[in-house]
Parts: sequence; structure tokens; C-alpha cells
Amino acid sequence: RVIILLAEKNKAVVIPPKANRKVARNYDPDLYKARHLIENFLAKLKQFRAIATRYDKTARNFLAGVHLTATAIWLN
Repeated sequence: RVIILLAEKNKAVVIPPKANRKVARNYDPDLYKARHLIENFLAKLKQFRAIATRYDKTARNFLAGVHLTATAIWLN
């Protein structure tokens, strides 16, 4: 149902089909790889949720915490 709605709105399918599907479906593998990389990064970032709640709720301090966490993830 979702694929049909996406096709009606001229949107690209990003998630590849399961291997056991009888009818193959086209998707953009480059877009899937980029999206998967971002989702994995955000999942790791959620592990550091304490940083977001420990500091004041200002955008500047929160962004600094995100940059600090991103640097820690990148270095590992």
C-alpha cells in the first residue's frame, strides 16, 4: 500500500525489497546507503541523550553537545 501511494506522488522508493519477493522492485541503492548511514548515526547519537538533557535547553548548548557527541562517535 505504501509503495502505491509513493508511486502516485512520484516519489522514489528507498528501501530495497526483501530477497524472497516474487516480483522485483526498483529502488535507488545510493539513496538507501546514504539514508542508512544517517539513521545509524542518529541511533548512536540517541545513546548520548543525557547530553541533551544535562545542559540548559538553549539551542546553542544543545548544538554544542551534538557536535561533541558526533566527534566522539567519529573518533571511535
